[in-house]
Amino acid sequence: MSSEKSVSYQIKNTYSTLNEFTPKTKQVWLVFHGIGYLSRYFLKYFKHLDKIENYIIAPQAQSKYYLNGEYKHVGASWLTRENLEEGIENMLNYLDAVYEAENLSEVENLNIFGYSQGVSVATRFVARRKIQCKNLIMHSGKVPEELKTEDFAFLKNTRFRFIYGLKDEYLKSGIVKVEEERLQKLFPKDLEILTFQGGHEVNTEMISKFA
Repeated sequence: MSSEKSVSYQIKNTYSTLNEFTPKTKQVWLVFHGIGYLSRYFLKYFKHLDKIENYIIAPQAQSKYYLNGEYKHVGASWLTRENLEEGIENMLNYLDAVYEAENLSEVENLNIFGYSQGVSVATRFVARRKIQCKNLIMHSGKVPEELKTEDFAFLKNTRFRFIYGLKDEYLKSGIVKVEEERLQKLFPKDLEILTFQGGHEVNTEMISKFA
């Protein structure tokens, strides 16, 4: 008879940053990449922002794998449905360490940004760890079903933004309608839904709106 057991152990993981945090920094970004990315490459979507005023932190999903069945390019995934709760807790413990290392509890203007799978990471981190932020920006992804309106009620001065491409193959019209209705319930105050002519891709022009 087989059985599945679990153990606890310590691991290390990297994260990437862009620009420097100085007294001239006006905004700090905590940005979560989508499936298939590495954090250091995801930073390219923020290189157009003013280097003096913006400091960007990109955590790295821990589950790495070779892309396209070839042993050449490496990507990563945050979570799968396999052992989901255990995976979420491991992920949150890692993000706690990044948050503490970068002293983000002292930051006034914190933008939290998630793209695709990164939306689920960003919203879970904010909701479960009660993270204060200026903007919660959800780009081309869905908020996990377990999160409810009350999970975000502690955010009193946060602006919520949902961005998606009108030709996004992963967000068909029916899915978008349902998601928009759910977002209105999740974030009844200060929610803005923004669209662009494009598919499932990071839109740097939209990012600029929050800088």
